[in-house]
Amino acid sequence: MIVTNSGDRPSDVRRTAPLCLVTGATGYIGGRLVPALLAQGYRVRCLVRNPGKLRGVPWADQVEVAAGNVLDADEMRSACVDVDVVYYLVHSLAERGFASVDRRAALITAEAARTASVGRIVYLGGLHPDTDSRELSDHLGSRAEVGEIFLRSGVPTVVLQAAVIIGSGSASFEMLRYLTERLPVMVTPSWVRNRVQPIAVRDVLHYLVAAAGLPAGVSRTLDIGGPDVLTYREMMQRFASVAGLPRRRMLPVGVLTPKLSSHWVNIVTPVPRSVGAPLIESLVHEVVCREHDIDRLVAPPPEGLTDYETSIRLALAKIGRGEVETRWSDASPADAPSDPLPSDPDWSGGSAYTDVRERTTAADPARLWRVVEGIGGENGWYSFPLAWAARGWMDRLVAGPGLKRGRRHPDELRVGDALDWWRVEALEEGRLLRLRAEMKVPGRAWLELGVRTGDTGGAVYHQRAIFLPRGLAGHLYCGAWHRSTAWSSAAWPATSP
Repeated sequence: MIVTNSGDRPSDVRRTAPLCLVTGATGYIGGRLVPALLAQGYRVRCLVRNPGKLRGVPWADQVEVAAGNVLDADEMRSACVDVDVVYYLVHSLAERGFASVDRRAALITAEAARTASVGRIVYLGGLHPDTDSRELSDHLGSRAEVGEIFLRSGVPTVVLQAAVIIGSGSASFEMLRYLTERLPVMVTPSWVRNRVQPIAVRDVLHYLVAAAGLPAGVSRTLDIGGPDVLTYREMMQRFASVAGLPRRRMLPVGVLTPKLSSHWVNIVTPVPRSVGAPLIESLVHEVVCREHDIDRLVAPPPEGLTDYETSIRLALAKIGRGEVETRWSDASPADAPSDPLPSDPDWSGGSAYTDVRERTTAADPARLWRVVEGIGGENGWYSFPLAWAARGWMDRLVAGPGLKRGRRHPDELRVGDALDWWRVEALEEGRLLRLRAEMKVPGRAWLELGVRTGDTGGAVYHQRAIFLPRGLAGHLYCGAWHRSTAWSSAAWPATSP
């Protein structure tokens, strides 16, 4: 079903402007592409599995929202009706067997676009060597295969192929940043000598927007990259220089395989092994533009392409100001539970464990709400920080998100945000924050934090935790879970303003 929000644009613009369908609109690139398309006068329809995730974004009332999934043929056909351009920005990197999932989703999308007589498909793929796709890493091989599916679809297609994207919140940038900041001396794999052609996220968006207006006869891959070609070693050294860090010492060794490197990245950076491993495996290939035909079709940005050092400065400045629009963690795993928090224990066969706690404070409700909304990330979890840190490390060791994902914004949250090992599932400003656990646990868990005005003034903090165990391990886990919920509320009267 499509819900139309027309915003304040004139009706003649709505009738004549091309309509773009953006898949992956809640992801890192999609969340930045939508406002860029709107700024150029395009109409935009966003395909999202959970429309609630768009509720807090500033452009929500300017787009149409199609509730659907790229793996559902009927929903894709409905979403493509009257569409001029389909932007395909979906990649199931964190899932097991992601290549087969991506293949099926691309075939469904291609068929839906062809049936609806869509004028163009735009796909953001990965830059890769000119070799048989079977010789590529799983990540790059899957990207190449998806591009080939679209190019064979019968719909004019542009596949923009980019290497490392540099921008605040991108997975590649987070890996680069944390490895460089935290390791003044590092043992590195031999692939740090491989050449890479990074590109700033602002330039990627420039090319994506321009691709919508290319002539129908253009149907091909186009390499895009920034002005610098560097080794990954040089990228880390230049990052250190821009960030004001001492020069990093690197000791390359041949025995550090991509698999071992992914474990190290999982420990040192916020990027979990499920995401980091495929990205690192791709670094064994040199990824440099083989052609520059994009220059004949699309004019460069008015200020020119962004050099590597400038892209680092821009990203760090946004992080410093707390102005990160989107992050790699914004897109929740495709297999994450989509069911809302159950209100009836019978939903789980009578095995829902609930812990409810309340504390009355003298604080103003609005001030207490700011504390609630500011929880996690650099602000921490207020009570028993060592216990929270230990649980976070345990989660990382089993490839969970741990506490390192932090938060997109230091003070504000919106539905769909990653918050350490939680995901914001519901947000009622000034009243309720509901978090769904994405940590590795034998079951499903939610944590609700609420604020209301006290009967005699002040504010009442209300906390409800629910755990739905899975199997015997889930029931055994409940004892530790119950103690952890007590920790998170014990210090609130003392820490609330």
